[in-house]
Amino acid sequence: MKSYGKNNLFTAIAGLTVGIINGLLGAGGGIIAVPLLKKLGFERKDAHANAVAVILPITVLSAAIYLFKGYVALADSFIFIPGGLIGSLIGTYCLKKISPIWLKRIFGGFMVYAGVRLLFK
Repeated sequence: MKSYGKNNLFTAIAGLTVGIINGLLGAGGGIIAVPLLKKLGFERKDAHANAVAVILPITVLSAAIYLFKGYVALADSFIFIPGGLIGSLIGTYCLKKISPIWLKRIFGGFMVYAGVRLLFK
């Protein structure tokens, strides 16, 4: 297994940034995690896959804090879980099949769409 944590300060700051963005925006940390993982030397597909693994514990912690603070009604979240689980299976399958250039284009397209939508809504 290749070691990517050569620059421990950069890695620590990257993790902190991803955690802050994820906690603040609700799982938006993946948008930051993928480019940071690429900068650490990950191949594109590996960066996307590892971003999910990085975001999972951060998201669970953020969700637990929001739940205990009373910001989340757990029953309201349940309607999204079945579709989210099915979507994650489809996305995982597609990641194996899609070329890195198309993955880059799709990811960039979502980033642009999200940015424009946030600016004008």
